[in-house]
Amino acid sequence: MSDKTQPKGYWIGHVTVDDPEAYARYREANAVAFAKYGARFLVRGGAQEVVEGEMRPRAVVIEFPSLEAARACYASPEYEAAKAIREPVSIADLCIVEGYVE
Repeated sequence: MSDKTQPKGYWIGHVTVDDPEAYARYREANAVAFAKYGARFLVRGGAQEVVEGEMRPRAVVIEFPSLEAARACYASPEYEAAKAIREPVSIADLCIVEGYVE
């Protein structure tokens, strides 16, 4: 599969933040891992309208150059350090998903 047709990888997260100040420290810490793995935010906690079902108040979509990069970022020591900051101050549902290629 050539680079043009390789599917990108995405993190899709829904988060409830209990301590915004501590969560800000998580955002600073995760920048290291995201830069290393070529991540780009597509959605980062903007206004949302839930039209079906239930969601957490904060939605996040992060694009990676490949599914492998998305997985490697999550498993990296850099992200593990950031996640340790996030976990006590928020509840998150997160999936890593392969992008669609026609």
